[in-house]
Amino acid sequence: MITRRTVLGLTLAAPALLLAARTAIAKEPYVHSADGVAIEGYDPVAYFTEGKPVKGHEDHRVMWRGAVWQFATSDAMARFEADPVAYAPQYGCYCAYAVSRGYTASSDPQAWTVHEGRLYLNYSKSVRAIWARDIPGNIAKADANWPNVLG
Repeated sequence: MITRRTVLGLTLAAPALLLAARTAIAKEPYVHSADGVAIEGYDPVAYFTEGKPVKGHEDHRVMWRGAVWQFATSDAMARFEADPVAYAPQYGCYCAYAVSRGYTASSDPQAWTVHEGRLYLNYSKSVRAIWARDIPGNIAKADANWPNVLG
């Protein structure tokens, strides 16, 4: 039998139940990774030191922010370990343009930009071309959306 007390109790509990259900929904991970490996195994330090994407090796690996990061050399790995924020792509390896628009998308290690000492990845080279039309404006928008776009 449903009583007034039961209805009142359910009414008061409903917001808490909805909040609990919302937090139980899976969120995007902080670092986008394929099979747990960030940047598809490319060395994040190489974008700065080599000026191009360089595939990392399994014998130079570090776990950081829930993903495995691979490096071409032990020196690159040491640099990353000393200051991962300086070398990791912005917005958790998600497409920077997508984040600027309020959602997440995967990224292509070949579609990259280093701007003012920060690494940005994009979904594709064609998206990178759109991103490049207004890098400062897109960064400002992405910064405003990050990390809320993760869910």
